[in-house]
Amino acid sequence: MDKSWLPTVAGVLDIIAGVFALVGCLAISFGGYIVGSVPEASEFPLPAVVTLLSTLSFGFLIIGLLAIIGGTFALRRTRWGWALAGSIAATLAFPPLGIPAIVLTVLAEGELRQTSTKSSGDA
Repeated sequence: MDKSWLPTVAGVLDIIAGVFALVGCLAISFGGYIVGSVPEASEFPLPAVVTLLSTLSFGFLIIGLLAIIGGTFALRRTRWGWALAGSIAATLAFPPLGIPAIVLTVLAEGELRQTSTKSSGDA
């Protein structure tokens, strides 16, 4: 089977969305640092806000890393499940890139699974 452009484009979209998520993670972390450095006000629950921002930042970190890992597997044309998980994570990170990535990954399922089977059979 010839190599198509579908997994390549899906992988690139996944990686770009993952980078956006990591940039968002850094921005949220920086925002948490700024909020945490504000002097305590009696009517505003700063520790709760800092905890919320930290949790949100960690979520974006996981989503970004998963999208980048899945995009890498899509570019290598191996592990269809990881490529699909990366596309789903890319949709959570940045839907305008993630939705086309899911569609392209699903369309390239046969190519990704066939390559995975050849790779595991060679080992």
